[in-house]
Amino acid sequence: MHLLPLAALFTGAHWSAWIVMGALFLVRRWFITAGYHRYFAHRSYKMSRAMQFLMALGGTTAVQKGPLWWAAHHRHHHKHSDQPEDIHSPKRGFWWSHMGWVLCTKFDETRTELVPDLAKYPELRWLNRHPFIAPIILATLVFGLGLLITGTFTGGLGMLFIGFFLSTILLSHTTYTINSLSHVFGTRRY
Repeated sequence: MHLLPLAALFTGAHWSAWIVMGALFLVRRWFITAGYHRYFAHRSYKMSRAMQFLMALGGTTAVQKGPLWWAAHHRHHHKHSDQPEDIHSPKRGFWWSHMGWVLCTKFDETRTELVPDLAKYPELRWLNRHPFIAPIILATLVFGLGLLITGTFTGGLGMLFIGFFLSTILLSHTTYTINSLSHVFGTRRY
């Protein structure tokens, strides 16, 4: 996925692709921060069941797996932060804590026993089993928007490469940076 935005060098990218990239980055960053992290992992506030589903759906567009998977791994991390049991501890090395653990199939399973409060909702379990449906739909819409704006197939591809793929890569790395850099250079004030 990291090389796909480079394809825009060949297809070109309309200026609007950069606006879409920024907007999708910010909106999906909010879904990860306010939804996956603050709501699902920490249960920091309450919301209706319908809003909970929309928050989970928006979170899945960030291509960071399902809401139950994300919350379960984050709760496990807080229980064992920077200890040997912590799955993305920087003590295992920068690249492991940054993104190696996500790429490792050992952690693909969702530990629903860590999120029984969330696993009771069938719609969240469904989204968790099918986390790529929403991103595929979003990517298709982004391509269609590029096609509509430019009137060309290559304009659609440029919008897809920059608007969707580049924003997804940047979004992933901002999340990963919290695991790698913040746990090495940050301070714990609580």
